Amino acid sequence: MQPITVHTGTMVPLDTANIDTDQIIPKQFLTGVTRQGYGKHLFHDWRYLDQHEQVLNPEFNLNKPEYAGASVLITRENFGCGSSREHAPWALMDFGIQVIIATSFADIFYGNAINNSMLPIRLASNEMDQLFVALAQDSNASVTIDLSLQSVVCGELEFSFDIAPHHKNNLIKGLDAIGQTLEHADAIATYEQQLASWQ
Repeated sequence: MQPITVHTGTMVPLDTANIDTDQIIPKQFLTGVTRQGYGKHLFHDWRYLDQHEQVLNPEFNLNKPEYAGASVLITRENFGCGSSREHAPWALMDFGIQVIIATSFADIFYGNAINNSMLPIRLASNEMDQLFVALAQDSNASVTIDLSLQSVVCGELEFSFDIAPHHKNNLIKGLDAIGQTLEHADAIATYEQQLASWQ
């Protein structure tokens, strides 16, 4: 996994609550055997006007030219509710989203995001309101997230966010579940040496 320390990027808004995983990546696209290729299908029902993904919906924010290249998604409460499919963060990352700032997240989606080196940030509703206003005033407004300082800075706005220490450690070091285990390789080896030979 790629480590995360400081990320600066532009934002794209989805001012909607309760966006579920079936909207993020519909079930009919869960056929790949790798993590790549899902970005094309991200928000399929909202991004396209046809089922064959040939006609983009010009009214959907991810299709608007002013938000092209955005790497930070800002949204509302309960983002990622629904099923436990890990393909949801895969699709977002394959599209180019690296950070999601929301009022709250579904627990399983939050964990899946962390495990795939995507940073989910919770801010208070009034703080999210200020980010949406800043972006409405300037669609090129950039935001800088410093994971070490646990800060979000957008122009004159600055907010702090909470994150569990082990999640922060894993993201900064770029550790997945295997990497976390390997951090204890010496202790594991010592334990194995103490086992009786018959075991």
